[in-house]
Amino acid sequence: MILHLNETDFINTGKPIDLSIELRAEEDSLKAWGQGSPIIAPVRDGNFIGSVAEGGVVNFKNISFNPHAHITHTECCGHITEAFHSVNDGLKQFFFNAQLISFVPDQQNEDEVITLEQLKSVHLNKDVEALIIRTIPNSDQKITRAYTGTNPPYLDAKIATYLIAHGIEHVLVDLPSVDREQDNGALAFHHAFWEVPKATNMKRTITEFIYVPNNILDGLFILELQMSSFRNDACPSRPVLYSIERN
Repeated sequence: MILHLNETDFINTGKPIDLSIELRAEEDSLKAWGQGSPIIAPVRDGNFIGSVAEGGVVNFKNISFNPHAHITHTECCGHITEAFHSVNDGLKQFFFNAQLISFVPDQQNEDEVITLEQLKSVHLNKDVEALIIRTIPNSDQKITRAYTGTNPPYLDAKIATYLIAHGIEHVLVDLPSVDREQDNGALAFHHAFWEVPKATNMKRTITEFIYVPNNILDGLFILELQMSSFRNDACPSRPVLYSIERN
């Protein structure tokens, strides 16, 4: 389907670019925060077994996972607030003007950091609502990596205020977190971006654990942020990009 954005620009919904990482109950599945692999197992109840391969009439399985640790997910301020906030309560729009940018993190002692100076070196389009950050090097190992204890790259918290000033409401990263793995509970970027506790913003979102294929070039896109219906601070999501084409 062709959707026209204006008189000249359009997107083709038949050419989606899926940025999500699927949930897999395998030893080499994506994982972080000290969690083991997800578990997907057939229900067993008396004579009933939820596996056709094991003699059942249907496949009927329970799934055990953590959205923050095992899968592409989108989170809201409820991730760090005492009061409960569900990400699906605040997010009511799902299509956004988006910009993809790529950075080699700056080496700072034992840390790799995306800095404010790096971000300022890139022109942000004035209409951008969602910023997608791809870290370099970029390999498909990001789909299966066990991140616990690896001190992955993270974002300088100063970036949060800069993004807010530019009207950016949604940040997507190919990392387990926008903050340092071990930061003594500071979660500085999370707090700054959601303005917790002074002026808590319940509409902004952070999406982590995306993967942007190497053949996708930096630039402007339309982002569709597909959400699962979980009543939780975070839920599995499927960010999809559409290239902006011109007549």
